[in-house]
Amino acid sequence: MALFMINRYLGEEEDSESSRESRSRALLAKLQEQVKARERQSASNTADEDDEEQRKRKREEPETEGVQSENERKTDLTDEVASSAKKKKKQKKSSTENENKASDNEKSVEIPETKSVAPQISQEPKAEDGSSQTTFHILGGFEEKTVQKVKRVLPQWLAQPDVIQRDIKNNLIPISEVPGICPTLLKKLEANRIQSFFPVQAEVIPAILESVSSGLLLGPGGYRPRDICVSAPTGSGKTLAFVIPVVQVLSKRVVCEVRVLAVLPTKELAQQVSKVFSTYTEGTSLKVVMITGQKSFAAEQTALSEIRGGVSHSLADIVVATPGRLVDHINKNSNFSLQHLRFLIIDEADRMIDGMHQSWLTQVTKAVYRSPGDTQTSVFRRILPGPITVASLSPPQIPLQKLLFSATLTQNPEKLQLLDLHQPRLFSSTHSGTETSTQSQEAFNFPQGLAEYYVPCTLSKKPLIILHFLLRLKFSPALCFTNSREAAHRLYLLVKLFGGVEVAEFSSKLNPSERQKTLKDFEQGKIPLLISTDAAARGIDINGVKCVINYDAPQYIRTYIHRVGRTARAGKAGSAFTFLLEVQEKCFLQMVRDAGSPGIQRHFVKPQALRSMETRYEQTLAELGKVVKVKANEENKNNDFIQ
Repeated sequence: MALFMINRYLGEEEDSESSRESRSRALLAKLQEQVKARERQSASNTADEDDEEQRKRKREEPETEGVQSENERKTDLTDEVASSAKKKKKQKKSSTENENKASDNEKSVEIPETKSVAPQISQEPKAEDGSSQTTFHILGGFEEKTVQKVKRVLPQWLAQPDVIQRDIKNNLIPISEVPGICPTLLKKLEANRIQSFFPVQAEVIPAILESVSSGLLLGPGGYRPRDICVSAPTGSGKTLAFVIPVVQVLSKRVVCEVRVLAVLPTKELAQQVSKVFSTYTEGTSLKVVMITGQKSFAAEQTALSEIRGGVSHSLADIVVATPGRLVDHINKNSNFSLQHLRFLIIDEADRMIDGMHQSWLTQVTKAVYRSPGDTQTSVFRRILPGPITVASLSPPQIPLQKLLFSATLTQNPEKLQLLDLHQPRLFSSTHSGTETSTQSQEAFNFPQGLAEYYVPCTLSKKPLIILHFLLRLKFSPALCFTNSREAAHRLYLLVKLFGGVEVAEFSSKLNPSERQKTLKDFEQGKIPLLISTDAAARGIDINGVKCVINYDAPQYIRTYIHRVGRTARAGKAGSAFTFLLEVQEKCFLQMVRDAGSPGIQRHFVKPQALRSMETRYEQTLAELGKVVKVKANEENKNNDFIQ
């Protein structure tokens, strides 16, 4: 039985299936006819050989040599016939391959000698190592190629900032050596026991004073002054860096108008900044007004302006506000004017950028500048500045200078563009050259003197570990952060029911007066443990915090930096502990390392250290369940009564 190879392409379209089958049948029939012809030819050759052999036997030749030579001739003839048959088969095979344009990826059809049968498709040939031998490309078989990382290219002011020294203790500068500060403020600084400036203050204060060297009405050389951005760690003295120069500049003013507007994200932070302004304006004619919603709208309106002779007169030189309340006064208080605004201070700038959905900056800009179609002819007329030309500089107008401050100022130009900065100048202690340009996450500087730890634990052991820290290790005062006010309230109830330590909670559930009283008691040491949401994580300067505990691990690096920034402030020492579940460890530790942490260490609490408290802890959990159930029933009753 002879075998012949019929080559076919794999993966042809279905619409050509019938034509391919017809060609295969025609080729098969042709090959079968050739095989039968060769069979008839070989049969006739065999019959001739038999006849010749019979004739030779009849001759009865006695010579043995003759018989042997005759047999050799027979063998040679048979070999010639077989070789010719093989050559013909090879020729037919090659012609078949040419007709079908076959490749190594082919199928074979077995042709029996007797009856014609359907072709049987064999597997594609394989090499000795088992890999498929193929010469054509498989569609869709794309190889993975390593894509070169795109390097981030920053604007020059972001890529090359004015670098501020990170080490606070070794870079203190006496206040008398900082140029430009008036003697009156120097005396107030000394009265507040400030003998030296931190590096941030020593760099930023002269820069702001230089921008007003030509007075309030003009920038240096008659041009609009550059906006200033400051990125420095928490507790590095950013608040005083803008309070001192602003108060000094306004001390020469004659008419009371709103010339400084400080916008902050939370009421507590606004109250803290307002307190610093009031400290350094004491004894002067400057007035500081805070509008954050802690007072009624009418009371704030009365504090901002008054009507004399039928004309509204401003009663505030410096306004400290939160975005929501500020927009309310711009839209609803017709006597609130920002037409003389000279400084717009944005503290915690990264969070303020994220809150741009309130459109507070757009509202402020509209209130500051008048439209070009205004017929006002006053010398104080202000038009939204455009490109710098001779026409735009004549007549001159009061410039609006923006001062941005944050511990985690973004380096994303797209976000910073929302602030519409004018030739900004960046002061940064978080700059590390070009090393961070290829990182997917921005790097930040952590406070000097901060020791970071993470505590592996389970969900049920978290409260026990906090009690262990306070009762056994005497970590006090400690500020504990949770991710929600519900979690903060449950933890507060649990620790309170367990007993042995004074505890308070700080969240948006409390009214402003209660929150202020809680912070005051905590600073005075009356409360060793304060459980808080992230309401206390932003910018609030709480004196004496030695330990920060992240009961719930923060999801974002900026949240973590602001939380741990409540300790180790102004160059002092502090510790930060983060409770991590097993599933959280890898991602959290990688996030902290990528952000530039100097090193976070593992702090393991042995189970035997908690066993003595477990019995009391189980009883407390049962009591907590009853308390929560009672409170839930009371809330449901109140809701039903309201409905």
